[in-house]
Amino acid sequence: QVQLVESGGGLVQAGDSLRLSCAASGRTISSYAIGWFRRAPGKERESVAAISRNGGKTYFADSVKGRFTISRDNDKNTVYLQMNTLKPEDTAVYYCAAHRSRDSTVVVTFVDAYDFWGQGTQVTVSS
Repeated sequence: QVQLVESGGGLVQAGDSLRLSCAASGRTISSYAIGWFRRAPGKERESVAAISRNGGKTYFADSVKGRFTISRDNDKNTVYLQMNTLKPEDTAVYYCAAHRSRDSTVVVTFVDAYDFWGQGTQVTVSS
């Protein structure tokens, strides 16, 4: 099975940028569709972005469209979430997750579809 480790979180001001990384070990990340989720205090976990195994398809929640991008470098076994123009409402713990998929073009957005999760990284955006 694959192990996932998120990094890149921190405390930033509104309007700043951050890049989160999701590094995989144990298995090659190219076997998995990857999703980024977040959980804000007092709220349920929500899907933020997702990318297919081959990187050809992506998904973004309406709340982050135009500000966040997702990419993957299968050679480095890493998926990235570039977050620009951050807002205080982006404050949350961000998680990456892996979904085993035979179809390299599938994008997965449902929480329950993911098989493996990282431990999360805190993103705090001050106003």
